[in-house]
Amino acid sequence: MTEVIAGRARVKTVVLNRDVNAPLRGRAEQLRQEWTRRGILVVNLLSSPGAGKTSLLEATAKHWSGRQGMQVLVGDLATDRDAQRLAPWAPVVQLTTGGACHLEVPLVERGWHELPSQDCRFLFIENVGNLVCPASHDLGEHLRVLLLSTTEGDDKPGKYPKAFRTSQMLVISKTDLLPHVPFSVDAACADARAIQPDLECVPVCARTGAGVAEWCAALERRRDALLAGRTDASG
Repeated sequence: MTEVIAGRARVKTVVLNRDVNAPLRGRAEQLRQEWTRRGILVVNLLSSPGAGKTSLLEATAKHWSGRQGMQVLVGDLATDRDAQRLAPWAPVVQLTTGGACHLEVPLVERGWHELPSQDCRFLFIENVGNLVCPASHDLGEHLRVLLLSTTEGDDKPGKYPKAFRTSQMLVISKTDLLPHVPFSVDAACADARAIQPDLECVPVCARTGAGVAEWCAALERRRDALLAGRTDASG
């Protein structure tokens, strides 16, 4: 609020004491409960641009082909290139933010309803490439996974603590490049666990397939735990 006194502007601050993000968090929780009821494990993938989210999802779909149903919501500032890349392997909907640096619940919900079916076992939300903004937004996911590429350096957890603190799993991607880059998997995982002690670390290489089976098994265990918790709650 601005007041004009004797020709001079004076700024007056009005404190509303209102959380403007509360409605979004409330809707995220409603979506999480609906996905839980349906038995869908929802995974929110965070990373810097180019860390390998789409490659990991492609490798995941190939590994589960004919065995586990998965769907993907792909977030990007512009274009549907990643969605086109994943379309041969899984049902996918492109979420284009038009410049926003992260996904929010209304866009995710709209994309989910645009999928050909709302029944699957795993729903992946590929967030916009960014280690800052997405860490502050709950999309209703059960599991937040952060990808860290070996080409980025093993010092990123300390530099972007919130992204690691709010995640439950760390995937070290592009491990085939380890002989050629100054990156220590142990150092990166230790730095991340100093921020989030319960973080599960999984090294993978989507190009060669190394670690993909372990990654998929970790997701299957998470879904089994989700289903078990749902049964316990209803019983």
